[in-house]
Amino acid sequence: MDIITAVTGTSARITPCGDIDSDALAPLRAAADALPPHVTDVQWDLHDTPFMDVSGLHLLLPASAQRRVTVTGLRSQPLRLLLLAADINPGTFDGLPASPAES
Repeated sequence: MDIITAVTGTSARITPCGDIDSDALAPLRAAADALPPHVTDVQWDLHDTPFMDVSGLHLLLPASAQRRVTVTGLRSQPLRLLLLAADINPGTFDGLPASPAES
């Protein structure tokens, strides 16, 4: 798993390259934990993430109320997983589009 982290002012972008599973969770959390304390916005750019299991859901849930978490570049499988999680527990992931079954 390659991880690219870029910090600009109070924002950070973390771009994992590869699948997000239980093996990738620790290094991804370490990348997020290593962000400077002044970072208030974290963007996970998943354009190079073709697969994500439930480990990714744990990763994307904000661990701190001081940081706003957003996700971009969702490919089809990670998007389906997030939509399923949002259907099961509404409000967990604010801002997701309605699932295709609801459209």
